[in-house]
Amino acid sequence: MLGLFTRHKQDNVEATPVELDLSGEHLKYAFESLLSASEEQGGVERFIYALQVRRDAFKEAFNFKTPSMPDTAMLQALCSFMPTVRRRIAPYLENSEKKEILKNALLTLQEGAEDVSAADERIAQFCSVFPKDKDHRWTRDLASEVLHGTDPERYPLMCRWVWDTATNTGVLREIWFSDNIDNLVIDVVDNFETFITLRQEISQYLSDNGVYKDMLQIVDLLQAQIYAGYICDHGNTYIRADFTNPEDPMMHIRRLLGLDGVSAKGRSKLKTIEGQSVIFDTLDALS
Repeated sequence: MLGLFTRHKQDNVEATPVELDLSGEHLKYAFESLLSASEEQGGVERFIYALQVRRDAFKEAFNFKTPSMPDTAMLQALCSFMPTVRRRIAPYLENSEKKEILKNALLTLQEGAEDVSAADERIAQFCSVFPKDKDHRWTRDLASEVLHGTDPERYPLMCRWVWDTATNTGVLREIWFSDNIDNLVIDVVDNFETFITLRQEISQYLSDNGVYKDMLQIVDLLQAQIYAGYICDHGNTYIRADFTNPEDPMMHIRRLLGLDGVSAKGRSKLKTIEGQSVIFDTLDALS
């Protein structure tokens, strides 16, 4: 069992301890599964490299010092690498009025984002410009993906599949230390403090087990491995709509992290309003 973890000063926020009661055994099993699953596909290094390429694309498109908006083609390409976003965002890429709303929200999201002390307010402000219904739950993930993708050192992975208080589901639940997890409601809010503490706890576990390089990418891969197990065992209809029939042990992990976003022929997972795949003429921006 892992205990209370206080974040390092380098996170640029005054440390506020958050108690996460995590299971070392669950983390051990997930880490061993990740290494085993990736071994036949070039090792975990191959997926670390893919995440680094993805990060570079986000850094090219967005800028916290001078907020910028990528052109439509680049934004489409980036959206294809966000699994929960690409299913719903089409109206905001194809309708000029809605595209303007999205553009302004993304510019505001970036402004001053180097200061993480207002991370929760920043995400809430972003989401507030969109309707508050089930068809717009992806907006929270979009804000989280842009912040994490652009500056993964400052912003941990904060998507709903990592932790969602409203549904009591996510990575956090899958590694929570409890003998009665099926009947437990975890009283931990899904805010920045929780996500950064979760990353630090997992990082501590990895460093204790000999991992010293590419920590940010390995933490993301391990979290995806943990939730991939949930999808295989308990995934509901909504989740399975985009995560059915994995062809290999790394398929769910690639999908959760958006690494399946575009095929070698340029066919994207991003859908138009009519439900057709967006085809990219070139992938130069992401290679």
